[in-house]
Amino acid sequence: MTTSQDRDFHGHGSRGFTPVPPTPVGKQCLVEGFCKRFGAYHALSDVSFTLFAGEIAGLIGPNGAGKSTLLECMTGLLPVDAGTIWWQGKELSLAERCRFFWYQPDDALPFARRRVGAILSFFRRIHGRDRRDFEELVSGLELAQVLAKPLHTLSKGYRRRVLLALALLSRQPLLLLDEPFDGFDLRQSLMVMDLLHRWKKDRTMLLSIHQLSEAEKICDRFLLIDQGRMPAIGTLEELAGQAGLASGATLEDVFLAFT
Repeated sequence: MTTSQDRDFHGHGSRGFTPVPPTPVGKQCLVEGFCKRFGAYHALSDVSFTLFAGEIAGLIGPNGAGKSTLLECMTGLLPVDAGTIWWQGKELSLAERCRFFWYQPDDALPFARRRVGAILSFFRRIHGRDRRDFEELVSGLELAQVLAKPLHTLSKGYRRRVLLALALLSRQPLLLLDEPFDGFDLRQSLMVMDLLHRWKKDRTMLLSIHQLSEAEKICDRFLLIDQGRMPAIGTLEELAGQAGLASGATLEDVFLAFT
């Protein structure tokens, strides 16, 4: 029997942080014409975009804009009414997506009554990670003091850190992270940004974020979404130019100009 928690884990600047442009390897993932309806409500309307190898892309929008729905449709947890998804030029079936995508929802709690150390060790082993990877994540996310505690007893912030560690231990080349900075204070957010950059390696990341200040610090490009539509895509400089804004415009300025 598959539980909702099992399903959720289906393998699917400033202040010193300047986003590093992705290596120009080319198109990696293409989402084409995604549409999703819930009754008469159009949650996604003809959403299309490309992700490039090695980049950190930000899916930017307010609560209710369609960010989580889009990520769940990409992984196949929600069926689309129309649209296709491609990986390096090959259309992916639902069954194939788990080989390439790791989806980290914002409300999952796997093996909630198990100790944090046991959960992390299990994920390290099934993904073939070295012990030093485990130790680096425990150190980088400051998890040492909670390793002996059951996951369900932790605060929201610590739960988020554990979930992020599980995502980074995975081997899939595309990480889809839903609200990875929610529940973190400024120092913790900066710590996570540094860790994501160090663990990016040959991976691509799509981060669903509604905190514009965090997004502006870490993302290479931005996918703006509002009311199920994607009005603009690009770097901050490109988006400012498209919106006719002056140089130095913030992500907030850009988002308000397009929505």
